[in-house]
Amino acid sequence: MSNLNPYDLIFKPIGRSALLIEWPNKIDEIILNDILQLQSNVEKELGDLLIETVNAYNSLTLIFHSSISSFNNIKEKIQELHQVQSSIMSKAHRTWKIPVCYDEEYGIDLGDVAKQHELSPAEIVAIHSKAKYTVYFTGFLPGFLYLGGLPEVIHTPRKSTPRLRIRKGAVAIGGQQTGIYPSESPGGWNIIGNSPLLFFDPLQDPPCFAQAGDYLQFYSVDKKEHQRILKEVELRSFHIKPELI
Repeated sequence: MSNLNPYDLIFKPIGRSALLIEWPNKIDEIILNDILQLQSNVEKELGDLLIETVNAYNSLTLIFHSSISSFNNIKEKIQELHQVQSSIMSKAHRTWKIPVCYDEEYGIDLGDVAKQHELSPAEIVAIHSKAKYTVYFTGFLPGFLYLGGLPEVIHTPRKSTPRLRIRKGAVAIGGQQTGIYPSESPGGWNIIGNSPLLFFDPLQDPPCFAQAGDYLQFYSVDKKEHQRILKEVELRSFHIKPELI
């Protein structure tokens, strides 16, 4: 059987009913596409045996209904699926445009971030909103999107002392990442703005509109527009739709 895939996977049992599959340890969109393609193939071929599959930056966890009777048989089946798949996905990607108010009322750390990089707040906003980010997975909090693609020029260390309370919708930078807090929570990232959108809604299916493999791009709005969108979100009359590329 010809091998179309360049990655040698590492398989690690987790207890008796779960399996961790690992890729090279780096944040890379080609690796993400390979993970998502294998995830889809495994769900199609082994779906009856699975409770859930969970992807991360460089791994895929398979959780089975019952104990794995033969680890080697499962491993061989997954390796067969992986060997014949291409690491390039051909499906269309969705891009979500996310409104953010970077006003100082919301961007409480924007000035400090600008000083650290010897830039103006407006330059930080321009750099942050110009980039296109890849959604790798959700975690930490329901609806918290782990994004790749933050320009290196605004990489900013996390705060030495985390805040006990961060406002819902806070847009922040932490190290090499940017993200949005979907609910009020503690956190140590640098807050540079706020989005009025709802990033986790248990009344919707799926509860989080953005999924791994999607793209996301921020755009700046003023306080008046932020409040208008927020009101529409609260009334459930704001409906975000993706662009397909």
